[in-house]
Amino acid sequence: MFTEPHSTRERKGWIEVICGSMFSGKTEELIRRLRRAEIAQKRISIFKPRMDVRYHDTDIVSHNANNVPSIPVSHSSEILLLANDAEVIAIDEAQFFDEGILEVVQLLSSRGIRVIVGGLDMDYLGKPFGPMPMLMAAAEYVTKLHAICVVCGDIASHSFRTVPDSKQMLLGETDSYQARCRMCFAQGMANATKKP
Repeated sequence: MFTEPHSTRERKGWIEVICGSMFSGKTEELIRRLRRAEIAQKRISIFKPRMDVRYHDTDIVSHNANNVPSIPVSHSSEILLLANDAEVIAIDEAQFFDEGILEVVQLLSSRGIRVIVGGLDMDYLGKPFGPMPMLMAAAEYVTKLHAICVVCGDIASHSFRTVPDSKQMLLGETDSYQARCRMCFAQGMANATKKP
């Protein structure tokens, strides 16, 4: 039986999700995967939400100060317009995108594109964050990373907000958030709700 050589076959796309709490290394892992795609000489496009200007206006920057240039977008539909001829598309901080991001990544993967998505799986209340649950459900590969709890040193899966603000989307770093394990997160939430 004759089969076509691999190089002439239609490309198969898929979705990878990298998730976890703050300080778990999500962006570092996303950058690592992109560097490997560059070594493989893949055409890459990288996107992030325009609102995320914590470290840089355009670059995606990890807590370890590794960075890659990206295209800031305000709405998920812009990614389709700007993807060009990419073979690999990376999207960082996906929790900040609109619900249309799911359709966007599914469409891109159906076009034979490898889509790598990074984002927080839970918000500061420990609830599923934005479109991340849907992205995780649709993905072929999900990697959940953990940080270290700043209270007890165990593995951390929660982002505990240390400043009094009830907005779900509050950009911040160590001045506003701590990585905490489930028990230390629950204790912190209980202490925060106690009346003085």
